[in-house]
Amino acid sequence: MATKKAYVKQIKGITFVGKTDSNHWVTMDGPEDFGGSNAGIRPKELILLGLAGCTGSDVVSILSKKKVKMENYEMNLTAEVAETHPQVFTKIHIEYVFYGSEINPKDVERAIELSQTKYCSVTAMLQKSVEITHSYRIEATRA
Repeated sequence: MATKKAYVKQIKGITFVGKTDSNHWVTMDGPEDFGGSNAGIRPKELILLGLAGCTGSDVVSILSKKKVKMENYEMNLTAEVAETHPQVFTKIHIEYVFYGSEINPKDVERAIELSQTKYCSVTAMLQKSVEITHSYRIEATRA
């Protein structure tokens, strides 16, 4: 079994920096009214970025293997948060947006399905406690 490690260091108050095995530093912080400096991304927001990065790389890889030509690609995530503490995500919706004139919807649907059901480890972890939905759209040219 593989082991992953993370190192997190307090800078000041609730401002932290952290790095993992890839050796890239990330600054995390909170709002000033909570003791932070508002100098970095919120830790919970990193979860959304992690989910998008995981499923996004799966989808790109699968479509690349199918030789699908895309001009561009992006994702929009929307998360609902519980009103009471610990204020966890209760629902996350991923909108996949593909730009290109020769993109087959069946290829897109299959790539998303494989990512969501087989390959994306972040989805696999989160869906045990959060409802994750998705949609997609194909745009002929990038807006």
